[in-house]
Amino acid sequence: MKITAGLGSIDEYIRFAEAGADEFFSGYVPYSWAEKYGTVMPLNRREVFCYNVQLGAYSELEILSTMIKKYGKPVHLTFNSLYYIPQQYPEIVEIIQRCMKLGFHSYIIADPALILYLRNQGIDCDIHLSGENGEVNSRMIDVLQCQKLKRIIFHRKNTFEDMQAVIHAEQLAGGERAQTEFEAFVLNEMCQFSGAFCNSLHCDEMGYLCRVPYHLEKIAKKDRLCMYASDYSSGDFDKINECKSGDGERHSRQISEVSDEESVEVEDETWLNRYDDTGYLCGETGCGLCALYQLQKAGITHLKLVGRGNYVDFMEQDIRNLRRALDILDKSLANLQQDQDNEKIFQQQMKQTIFPNGCSENCYYR
Repeated sequence: MKITAGLGSIDEYIRFAEAGADEFFSGYVPYSWAEKYGTVMPLNRREVFCYNVQLGAYSELEILSTMIKKYGKPVHLTFNSLYYIPQQYPEIVEIIQRCMKLGFHSYIIADPALILYLRNQGIDCDIHLSGENGEVNSRMIDVLQCQKLKRIIFHRKNTFEDMQAVIHAEQLAGGERAQTEFEAFVLNEMCQFSGAFCNSLHCDEMGYLCRVPYHLEKIAKKDRLCMYASDYSSGDFDKINECKSGDGERHSRQISEVSDEESVEVEDETWLNRYDDTGYLCGETGCGLCALYQLQKAGITHLKLVGRGNYVDFMEQDIRNLRRALDILDKSLANLQQDQDNEKIFQQQMKQTIFPNGCSENCYYR
């Protein structure tokens, strides 16, 4: 499985490539687009200018294309809006054609109409179906594969069984479809919403809806509940907030709350010990490292490491930790025979290496 890391600035490319990323995804929103349409008609659903979330100048693409030629790590450009108005489609084609002249041949797209429009205009680029698109199943892929998709990106809430069923159906289809790539989320920015049904604006002017504190409770009776509180909320985690540094984008944290029959006590020191001296904790806002064995078994080929706008030092450590986890996975598969033992030993070794003091418990896949 290859690591696909988020890129918020061209300054990050070399660091992340040397840390172990195999490829990158990045947004590109020309200033002319932002000036014309503002934040309410986004190109990428990340209309942010106050910190490094995406590229905004053609000259940056020119520099980045030179880096790609040297380091051989491709960059996929994202167009994540769920829909566009009719007059925008020709403008997007012009943007993509300019990018293709620089060597950017792969695009992450959420809007099926844009995919169809590009093909009707004869744009022969590689298309990755965005995880923002919505539900992914084999019948849906049958329809969209008429437009020759290179990669399917599963959204955050797909199960292993869902992924495996879709991948198996593509392999049975044969031909070029048997070569389809599949990508799944593995680190950072776990969200309570599905992207296709999120109407929040991700911009400088407003706080993100995914940062609003929320409470999740399973229908089945459990002794323990899960409460998610965003980093900027007051309460028991002030000490953690104080030890963090940088302008990185922060989302939700999972903390535990015992049942009403017991006293509620949050041990600050226990949580603080999970962070290193810089305030870093791998997978703090979403982690799927324990699921790497199951993701590989399902047929996932690429792992999405979200991090555009995150503190760069932390993002670099995320890449290195994910690379370590994949190395441990490869060794566990090579040394053992029984599937059950493989997964168990991998998880034990991975946690001892990456989470010696405990993980975030903010799991993508349970």
